[in-house]
Amino acid sequence: MSVFTPTILICLISIYCSTVFAQNKPKIELANRFNDAVNVSDYLVSEKLDGIRARWDGSRLLTRTGNPIFAPQWFTKDIPKHIFDGELWIAKQRFEQTASVVLTHEPGAGWREVKFMLFDLPEFTGAFSERLRMLEVLVQKAKLPHLQVIPQQKLHSKSALMQLLEQVIEDGGEGLMLHHEDALYTPSRSDNVLKLKKHKDAEAIVLAHLPGSGKYQGMMGSIRVQMSNGKVFKIGSGFSDQERLSPPPIGAVITFKYYDLTINGIPKFASYIRQKPSY
Repeated sequence: MSVFTPTILICLISIYCSTVFAQNKPKIELANRFNDAVNVSDYLVSEKLDGIRARWDGSRLLTRTGNPIFAPQWFTKDIPKHIFDGELWIAKQRFEQTASVVLTHEPGAGWREVKFMLFDLPEFTGAFSERLRMLEVLVQKAKLPHLQVIPQQKLHSKSALMQLLEQVIEDGGEGLMLHHEDALYTPSRSDNVLKLKKHKDAEAIVLAHLPGSGKYQGMMGSIRVQMSNGKVFKIGSGFSDQERLSPPPIGAVITFKYYDLTINGIPKFASYIRQKPSY
């Protein structure tokens, strides 16, 4: 007769799974926000792709939290046995489709549109510019259409950077990433990697759906959300009609954009971007 009650068994399974994921969690480099003190000429600049961050550990794909990504065998079988950082990505403004394809346990035909867009080679002990050159060599040798290196370019002024940002946004992109060309890979958040957008973004938990009026009669008009700092406010813009008919559920984590904070710390002009998928 087992000495473990169902409750104890559930707790043991939970502890085991948490331990496994903690061991699998990649030690990745994370970006800080761009600031005016940055010397642009020290960095290589690329477009910020709105995909699913992934780590190839030499034999399998993992999310940034260490969960397995169930890619089809044809997608992964010829990827070089090195450690790669990249984005699983379909195209601009198709994040939701990318997430629905990549984060399912049963890989389907949608993977034919997915590309593994690489931006770093963590195992290589050299400056970012050197890692980038090695990354390009490995990808060229692999000759896989779905394995590509994100293009990087050198800019020499903030005005050139801002001009590129405007062009990327006009073309439907999200923003820019800057990698310090002389920096070693640092598995933490640092100024060696910076992200630049026109707006700021943050996450919040959905507390309630508020009914719409006028043309949104019978739909969701806005959602009440709470940020991690406890600030509660409403978001009523950024939703498609379909999203108003089927809004992010209570308890879901959503990403929103805003442009500044009020004196009380509430985001100004908050606008819904998307529901955060469960990795």
